[in-house]
Amino acid sequence: MNRKNDPSLRSWVEVPKGSDFPIQNLPFGVFKTPGLTPRLCTAIGDFVADLQVLSEHGFFDDLDIPTLVFAQPYLNDFIALGKAKTSAVRNRLSEILDDDLEDWDASELADYFLHKQSNVQMLLPVKVGDYTDFYSSREHATNVGSMFRSKENALMPNWLHLPVGYHGRASSIVVSGTPVYRPKGQQMPDGAEKPVFGPSRLLDFELEMAFVIGKGTTLGESVSAEEAEDYIFGLALFNDWSARDIQKWEYVPLGPFLGKSFASTISPWVVTMDALEPFRTEGPRQDPAPLPYLQAKGPKSFDIQLQVEILPEQGQGKAVCHSNFKYLYWSMAQQLAHHTVNGCNIRVGDLMASGTISGPTPDSYGSMLELSWRGTKPISMPDGSSRKFLLDGDTVILRGWCEKNGLRIGFGEASGKVLPAKG
Repeated sequence: MNRKNDPSLRSWVEVPKGSDFPIQNLPFGVFKTPGLTPRLCTAIGDFVADLQVLSEHGFFDDLDIPTLVFAQPYLNDFIALGKAKTSAVRNRLSEILDDDLEDWDASELADYFLHKQSNVQMLLPVKVGDYTDFYSSREHATNVGSMFRSKENALMPNWLHLPVGYHGRASSIVVSGTPVYRPKGQQMPDGAEKPVFGPSRLLDFELEMAFVIGKGTTLGESVSAEEAEDYIFGLALFNDWSARDIQKWEYVPLGPFLGKSFASTISPWVVTMDALEPFRTEGPRQDPAPLPYLQAKGPKSFDIQLQVEILPEQGQGKAVCHSNFKYLYWSMAQQLAHHTVNGCNIRVGDLMASGTISGPTPDSYGSMLELSWRGTKPISMPDGSSRKFLLDGDTVILRGWCEKNGLRIGFGEASGKVLPAKG
């Protein structure tokens, strides 16, 4: 085990019990304040640590990393340094913040590089060049297929042989806390003879996670499932908002378009593969066996607990979903191997989302479409109201964390409030 993941490590920075950000996590993000330009940071307890200030004071000098890398509005240039460098920075941060180490003691500089998270603005962590959304939860695909076809024909013939995906819209990916306007578009109501136009009435969330590409390839080059994790920098929470009525009318024959492209919300923190290593686990058994290019040795999934809360504009919120990343049928390694098998090149900062992560029980379904079973089973809220789909004023909050042997590694939140359609 990497010593930086040792559950016994403690920081001289106070970390509240149950925090997503102990010294064993040290995710990467980008922040700014009224007096500071955007720059890179990590999280420790309730604080963000300014990496640019630490670099200016020489804490990374022996790692041969330009200070300007930490003074950027996105993580891309930092990620492009490669895993050897980024892992070295994470390890150095662990030494800087460790209560037992004196070689890199930065406690006297705390007032210069530590900021309360409540006093900073977190920004979009990466400049996303391309975004791909997969459809990798067997439970989700089966539920949706059962609703719109039949239980016997829920999965399409290709689903158990390859990770199904589509290319999404990168420009509308927004950081947690950004409001989401209800989209408008064409819909074909049940029983109607022609389409109507207006705001979506069936607005939904999708509980997903996304991984950030950390190393690029050239056209014609493929990444094997065995080496795929070498190309993955880290993971973040991801809400791929969906307008089900717009989507239903438009998606035949070419798939998602306006029903998806209006907004996707990502959490501000990217948790590294290094930090997640203690929580590695097996995914579902795959039958039939995938083709050789999709095969890899060892466990390729992670035990990440996931939760979705709906918070009305007034009143108490409710956790409507409890799921887990390990339920995904197709792993990240398989998704990336399939994505590149035709020679499609990938670039640092590209984002790939898992698709809705649903589990085996009704409380683990990762969308309102499933939770309310297409609106036939409304969800009761604490204030006495109910939800078939999302209402204006609702805030959807995604949370994720790993927990094992007394160690908790979290992702923070990916939240967004639904606002009425513009115009």
